[in-house]
Amino acid sequence: MQTLIENVNIVNPFEEIKTNQSILIEDKIIKEISSSKIKADGKVIDGEDNYLLSGFIDCHAHIFAKGFHKQENMANPLGIHFYNAVPHSLQTINAGVTTIRDCGSADLSFKLAQKQKLFIAPKVHLSITPLVITGGHFDLFLPSGWDMEIRYPGFPKGRCDGVEEVLKKTREVKRAGADFIKVMASGGVLTANTSPEFAEFNKSELKTIACEAKSTNMKVSAHCHSLKGINNCIDAGFSSIEHGTFIDRKTSKRMVEKNVSLVPTLLVHNFLYKNGFPVWDRYANEKSSKLKEIVKVHKENISLAYGEGVNILMGTDSGVIPHGHNLEELVHLTDIGMSEDEAIASGTVRSAEFLGFDNLGLVKENYAADLILVNSNPLEDISVLSNNDNILRVIQDGLEVKN
Repeated sequence: MQTLIENVNIVNPFEEIKTNQSILIEDKIIKEISSSKIKADGKVIDGEDNYLLSGFIDCHAHIFAKGFHKQENMANPLGIHFYNAVPHSLQTINAGVTTIRDCGSADLSFKLAQKQKLFIAPKVHLSITPLVITGGHFDLFLPSGWDMEIRYPGFPKGRCDGVEEVLKKTREVKRAGADFIKVMASGGVLTANTSPEFAEFNKSELKTIACEAKSTNMKVSAHCHSLKGINNCIDAGFSSIEHGTFIDRKTSKRMVEKNVSLVPTLLVHNFLYKNGFPVWDRYANEKSSKLKEIVKVHKENISLAYGEGVNILMGTDSGVIPHGHNLEELVHLTDIGMSEDEAIASGTVRSAEFLGFDNLGLVKENYAADLILVNSNPLEDISVLSNNDNILRVIQDGLEVKN
């Protein structure tokens, strides 16, 4: 099956815009790009002189999640946990994101459903469930004695302590279909009785997790605000740090030396601080107090890390906040000093490289036909991408999923 897109301007980061181009798609791949007329046996799309980019990759999302409200976990049938993924996926696609790295909550069923095209959804790189310590961030055992962690066959429990337990838990998550391992290596905002500045898991535990993951060439990602926690994860051989709130100059240099990437998720803290938490959340005041400190230092520290050359990837923590705001993160990335080219690259080609794809993230021949059509030039104003109405079409594997 062939699809031809005519009369578009191709935007690839760090390249001159190619005007008045035609793109021939065949069997999910970009077969030909030319400024001359291309004959095609199939659908023809008039790009109307708009701008064509690669579909974006959100390197930190939770596609099943809807705020991680424990009260909803308790009240809803388990099936709602899965059905939520359908509207969340459409919101994500409509925002111009064609691939996500899910950092906890989605399971193998979602990946299989997406591949079988059971509903419109981004492609997914899975972590299944994060590893957490007893009493740490995302240990959802409440003072009442109720354990609010969602669990079902094929979805292992994340809580583990000590070298033997973390080794077994890493293997259980791998068995469940994970593409990478996610670890809660510091306290967080959303879990009561933890604090972002404190490290979680000791070095022996972290090294055990990383060693087991790397035995099958899997990367390890750390939710980590804590400076000590970030350094512990660097020492252990982790591949990425999520959030990185309290990072400093010395640690940034270590991340560059060790080739550790940073997914700052600047959007989520700003969004939560601005919009708050549900009135029925009894921990709302505690969370808001943590956020006040985080928002204050996060932007400054991520800007410092960028200045030191840390590889920064686009991620949003969508699921903690409503889905569909994904490309607002690009505005925050330019606010810390990135150029428009760099911000776009962080959510396309650099994210693709980090995930191990050599044919994703650019509008280029022999690359995957995951594309978005935008009504304005994002290199002149990156904020056009943050308005979903400006994203006119989304193509995934050569098929229109938004038009």
